[in-house]
Amino acid sequence: MNTVAAPPTPLRNAPLWRLSVAAYRALGEAGLIPKYTELLYGLIYTKISKSPLHSFLVARLLRLSRAATPPTHLVRSEQPITCLDSEPEPDISVVRGTESDFLTDHPHTAELVIEVSLTSHDYDRSKLPAYASGGIQECWLVLGPEKQIHVFRRPEAGQFTIHTIYGPGGTLTSAALPDFTLVLNSLFPN
Repeated sequence: MNTVAAPPTPLRNAPLWRLSVAAYRALGEAGLIPKYTELLYGLIYTKISKSPLHSFLVARLLRLSRAATPPTHLVRSEQPITCLDSEPEPDISVVRGTESDFLTDHPHTAELVIEVSLTSHDYDRSKLPAYASGGIQECWLVLGPEKQIHVFRRPEAGQFTIHTIYGPGGTLTSAALPDFTLVLNSLFPN
């Protein structure tokens, strides 16, 4: 598993300039930030490329989550969620509302966020405080090689208070979307 290095420690007496969400957006719209980045805790990170297995798992989870999502909610893929000093782009998010509700601003929370992790476990796990601070009710880290899903629920004070591991095998029912039950053996290819 590849690990993601911690942000560099600033040199003594050298200030580290963090970006606000508004500054990040403005710089991006001006073409001054490369594509395929996301803002986490005021720092810009380059997103990791996606393998065929990653794309397969996201596509399968998109299909299954859309089938279980009520019409009062919207399933989004690779779209920003604004969380305090971060604007992560989860692989999948289920937000309350319709497309037109997000014409002028990104959602600030979600009912469910899913991150698929094949080699980016540490990086995806580092997003959990941002998701918890955004009041996201449930977050799944889908660990492809392990055929597991780590489920984080009940956000409080910038962290999730419940962590449960599912798999290999078994079923998982979303607390945020009770009609979304996943048979893990049908998700992961043999």
